Amino acid sequence: MIPPQNIPSNPGCYLFKDKFGKIIYIGKAKDLKKRVLSYFNRTEESAKTQALVESVDSVDFLVTDNEVEALILENNLIKKFKPKYNINLKDSKRYAYIQITNEEFPRLFIARKREGEGKFYGPFVSAASRDYILEALIKIFKIRTCKKLPKKECLRYSIGLCSAPCINNLSKEEYLGRVKAAELVLKGRIRNLIKILDFKMKENSRILNYEAALEIKNQIEAVKTLEERQKMERDKDYDEDIINYVIIKDKVYLMLFNSKQGILLNKQDFEFEYTDNFLEEFLVQYYSENNIPKKIVIPKEVDESIGEFFKKLKKDRVNIEIPKKGVSKELLDLVKKNLDIALFGDQDKLEDLMDKLKLNELPKVIECFDISHLSGTSMTASMVQFRNAKPDKDSYRRFKIRTVDKIDDYAAMKEVIKRRYSKLKNENLSMPNLIVVDGGKGQLSAALGVLEELNLKLIVISLAKRDEEVFVPGRSSPIVLNKKSKALRLLQQIRNEAHRFAINYNRLLRKKKMLG
Repeated sequence: MIPPQNIPSNPGCYLFKDKFGKIIYIGKAKDLKKRVLSYFNRTEESAKTQALVESVDSVDFLVTDNEVEALILENNLIKKFKPKYNINLKDSKRYAYIQITNEEFPRLFIARKREGEGKFYGPFVSAASRDYILEALIKIFKIRTCKKLPKKECLRYSIGLCSAPCINNLSKEEYLGRVKAAELVLKGRIRNLIKILDFKMKENSRILNYEAALEIKNQIEAVKTLEERQKMERDKDYDEDIINYVIIKDKVYLMLFNSKQGILLNKQDFEFEYTDNFLEEFLVQYYSENNIPKKIVIPKEVDESIGEFFKKLKKDRVNIEIPKKGVSKELLDLVKKNLDIALFGDQDKLEDLMDKLKLNELPKVIECFDISHLSGTSMTASMVQFRNAKPDKDSYRRFKIRTVDKIDDYAAMKEVIKRRYSKLKNENLSMPNLIVVDGGKGQLSAALGVLEELNLKLIVISLAKRDEEVFVPGRSSPIVLNKKSKALRLLQQIRNEAHRFAINYNRLLRKKKMLG
C-alpha cells in the first residue's frame, strides 16, 4: 500500500484495514500522521509488523482531543473488533476504577472490574493518579476502607484517616454526607476539594514542612486530572448517538458517532442534498432501519413529532438533547472536529496544486494513467481517480492493451486515453478537472493528441518519475515543485497509486497465463 497523505496530525486512533475492509490493527497516537507514516518508512522491523504493513489496504481514523482519550478509545475499539494484529488481552487488564460500595456505611477501594454492587468511577489510565485521588478522598473525608466494620476503633482512626463509624463516632447521615461529597469529586466537581488541599499545602509551606507540601501538591495535580473528562468512556448505563453536520453550498455532510453504554465505538459518514428539514428527514430514514438508542445528541432543535416517532418505534421515550455546555457539548464538538478533518483535511493540497499549476478551478476530480508491462508481455494500463484528494476506488479502471503488440508506451497511452474519454463523451458523463499521465513529454503529447481528436478540452499534465518533473502543455521546460510541497506530494500519491494498481493487474494476467 502507498502511505496515505490525508491523515491529520491530531491525537486519535488509526485503524488499518485489509482489502476486504476488515480491521486488522488499531493503534493510538499523539500525532496520527507521524505514527501512521512511520509504519511505511521503516527498513528493519519484525516479521509480524512486516506482515501487517503488507496486509494494509486502507487506513481510517478517529480524532480525539488528547492522547488520554485516544488511549481509552483504542482500548474500547480493540475489545470490540479484536483485530488480528493487536494483542488479545482479557478484561482483567482493563484500567482500574474507584468503587463506592452500597453498604450501610460505604467504603472506597480500587476495583479491577465493574463487578458487584455499588458505584464505579473511571477508568483511570494512570495508576499513580488513581492512587493519589483515592488517598486524597480517604484523607479529606475520612471514609472507611476496612472490608468489615470492626467492633472497636482501629489504628486508622487514631492517626486521623477514618471517621470510625464503627463506634458511632458520627451519625449515619453525617457519614453518608461525606460519601456524597466524595462522589461529587469523582463526578468532576472538585473545586471545593482543591481549595481545601491548596489551603493545607500553603499551611505546610508556612511552617517549613516542604515534604508534606510537595505531597499535597501532587495530590492537587492528581485530583485535577479528573477535570480531563474522559469523554471516550463515561459512566453510562445506556446507549447514545451523537450527530453533527456542516452545510456547504447545497450539500449536507453529516457524521454520526455510536456510543454503547458510554463507550464510543463507531463513526458513520453521510452526504446528501440540502433541504429545509434535512435533519428531520435523516433522523426518520436512519432510525427506521437502525437501532434507536436511549439518547440522541444533536446540534439544533427538531420538530416535536420526531420524539413521538421514536417513542412509537422504540416503545419507549427517547431523550433528544441539544447541549449548550458540558460533556455532551464536548462530544458534539468532537464529532464536528472529525467531520471538518474528513472534509477539509486535504483542501490545502488541492489549493496548492491549483496554485502551482495555475488552474482556474480546484481539481476536485483527478484521473491518473499508468502503463505496465514485463519485457513487452502482458501489457496493461490502469486509471485511478481521486475525488477531493482521496482515492475513489469505485471509479478505478483497468485496461488490457489491445492495439499494441510490442513495447510502445506512447501507443499504449493513446489507446487507454481514447477508450476512457470517448466512452465518457459518448455517454455524456462528467469529465475530470485534471488528467495526470505517468511519464514525460512523450506521454503528455500522446494524451493531448488523442483528446484533440476527440475534440475535448481537458487539462493534462505528466509527472516524470526520475526527477519528479511536471510537464504541462505549451511549455518547453518542466515545472519543478518543491519536494516538500503539498502539490507534489499529492501528485506523487496519485501516480504511485496508479502504478500499484497497474502492477497488480499485470501480475494477475501473467498468473492466469502461467496457469493456462
